[in-house]
Amino acid sequence: MPTLRGARVALLEARMSGELADLVTRYGGRPYSVPAVREVPLDEPDRLAVFLDALCADRFFLVVFLTGVGVASLVRAAERFGRLVDTLAALRRTTIVCRGPKPVAVLRRHDVSSTVNAAEPYTSTELLAALDAIDLGGRTVALIPDGEPHPLLVDAISRRGADVEEIRLYEWRMPDDSGPLRNLVRELIDRRMDGVAFTNQIQCRHLFQIAAELGLARELADALNTRTPVVSIGPVCSQALKAFGVTPRVMPASPKMGPMILALADYLELTSDSFKEP
Repeated sequence: MPTLRGARVALLEARMSGELADLVTRYGGRPYSVPAVREVPLDEPDRLAVFLDALCADRFFLVVFLTGVGVASLVRAAERFGRLVDTLAALRRTTIVCRGPKPVAVLRRHDVSSTVNAAEPYTSTELLAALDAIDLGGRTVALIPDGEPHPLLVDAISRRGADVEEIRLYEWRMPDDSGPLRNLVRELIDRRMDGVAFTNQIQCRHLFQIAAELGLARELADALNTRTPVVSIGPVCSQALKAFGVTPRVMPASPKMGPMILALADYLELTSDSFKEP
């Protein structure tokens, strides 16, 4: 099995930073965790109360979950409103569509089954393909997104004849303290990292936002293209990097953390002269 052989790997994952760091350590690397995202619940009690009333009254034909965090946020909100039992019962009566395995897993913990699951690599393209088998004409659809709005996805579902309501439960923001990200930008430019792993597109945007504020965006892109190998998990993340002028050198066959770190170890073993030993 390939190993990271002491390589220092920058990790921008926030919610599962411990799990990802453990993977790097297990493969013989040295994790350097710098969370680039903060998940902040949106405090919109009036709108949420109306949504829960509609859900429990079976007014939605279909509910789409893009993330496991969205499922967990809905469960927490329903509990705050004293509607958890009714909400879970309503979800069990409703057609549930999940973009990836994470919302499926969170739903399962609450004894709720998904009806339709998108295929890998779990992007909007696969989600829309999964919806092809469902007649949405005249139907009402609830979309529970990730940390940002999805107007293109809402439009695509609407064009199939559905009335779509997007219910945002949380949003992605910059970390309270951007100092570690500023340090990471400089360390990447100075080639103090042997690899950097991106697990979603917002990490790319936040890192380059900090680099732009430092006047170092061009230098960062050059460092990531020519010196420090970049591993990107999934096509959406890779497209975000390319928008900043960075072409990832490593992309795992499966958009999951384990295959991502294994792919980086494979790459570093094949190009052992290109990164420094500890």
